[in-house]
Amino acid sequence: MSERWTPDSWRALPIQQVPDYPNTEALASVERQLASFPPLVFAGEARRLKRELAKVANGQAFLLQGGDCAESFHEHSADNIRDFFRVFLQMAVVLTYAGASPVVKVGRIAGQFAKPRSAPTETVNGVELPSYRGDIVNDIAFTPEARIPDPRRQLEAYRQSAATLNLLRAFATGGYANLANAHQWMLGFVKDSPQSSKYQALADRITEALDFMRAIGVDPESHPEMRATDFFTSHEALLLGYEEAMTRVDSTTGDWYSTSGHMIWVGDRTRQIDHAHVEYCRGVKNPLGLKCGPSLKPDDLIRLIDTLNPDDEAGRLTLIARFGADKVGDHLPALVRAVKREGRTVVWSCDPMHGNTIKSPSGFKTRPFDHILGEVKDFFAVHAAEGTYAGGVHLEMTGRNVTECTGGARAISDADLKDRYHTYCDPRLNAEQAIEMAFLVAELLKQEHAGRERPVIAAAE
Repeated sequence: MSERWTPDSWRALPIQQVPDYPNTEALASVERQLASFPPLVFAGEARRLKRELAKVANGQAFLLQGGDCAESFHEHSADNIRDFFRVFLQMAVVLTYAGASPVVKVGRIAGQFAKPRSAPTETVNGVELPSYRGDIVNDIAFTPEARIPDPRRQLEAYRQSAATLNLLRAFATGGYANLANAHQWMLGFVKDSPQSSKYQALADRITEALDFMRAIGVDPESHPEMRATDFFTSHEALLLGYEEAMTRVDSTTGDWYSTSGHMIWVGDRTRQIDHAHVEYCRGVKNPLGLKCGPSLKPDDLIRLIDTLNPDDEAGRLTLIARFGADKVGDHLPALVRAVKREGRTVVWSCDPMHGNTIKSPSGFKTRPFDHILGEVKDFFAVHAAEGTYAGGVHLEMTGRNVTECTGGARAISDADLKDRYHTYCDPRLNAEQAIEMAFLVAELLKQEHAGRERPVIAAAE
């Protein structure tokens, strides 16, 4: 790894998960265009997110990160963005109240277009073609023409990200995020849920708290913070040519920032310490995520932490654990102990989606809700046992009423998957399942906070 970092120093190192563009001149032309475009996010926003994540690292807030497995050009609409944002706000209200602490809201949105693949090609009915790598690279249609990587798709991804960010900023600051609105939406969910009695008590307590606040004059009209919220974006920094083109110097600090999203992460397939993705990410000052899968060894994790966060800056690095419900106990404790032993400051977050993907009897790729919840429970249990803070969850979810993950309160079955299976890549929690997950995580948060509280014993005079 080079001592001197530049936005293109990654190009001299080995790289995984890159598309094979047949027209390198066209690719270079697109990257030059992108480098001349305005930034999508700003360095000051990324710094603000880092400050919020520092609170999570110190046990004073909780990270809610979620969104699409892979954004698509076809499904880009104002309604889909609104529905996702609404569900996200409902989840945050539940978690904020349960945890009695702020919730840092980070979407997998406005940039989550590229996907790593387990194989460079796929075969259907004896026909082998390049794998679909996300709409920013090629098309999901299974034809030779559609699967050719097209650099012009990066321009469309930029335009869609800009439009999505524009709407998200309007929702977050223009009154749509009013706390009272989010609570009323959540009450509608509770009323219609098959497990409404299970969630009603928490919903009633939130209602009482809001009524009390209004009674003493704390309302959205007199307190603007109740009708607006901070909402940040994130994605996997996979397509490094695109990321390099969106890397800019902050005029106020002289530091380099990725302006494609507030937070970027290194995937489990691209976290080799001497490879290109780690090299790129170590040089930008954005908050970073690092996916931690079953093959990651404790010593390698410490080396990655020291490379990505050499100054041990709180809020800089989020470790996103993704093992599978049956593997958490085998792998997570050793990683947590190593980080604690070495005194590193990180956010620990749980991705219960990627390790729990199975093929259903009907042939659909799915994720059982009870496996997802099981991994979250084990994640909290490990941190409770180790005396560390379970700081967040990282979910693939949508605001739409899809049928992609089995189980949940409505008990989606294998036979139901074909009804509304719309994902371009991996199965997502639907709106009801996502809010249901928030209520269940809220219970774990309450237990975590209760376990951290210790009685204060006055010293004898």
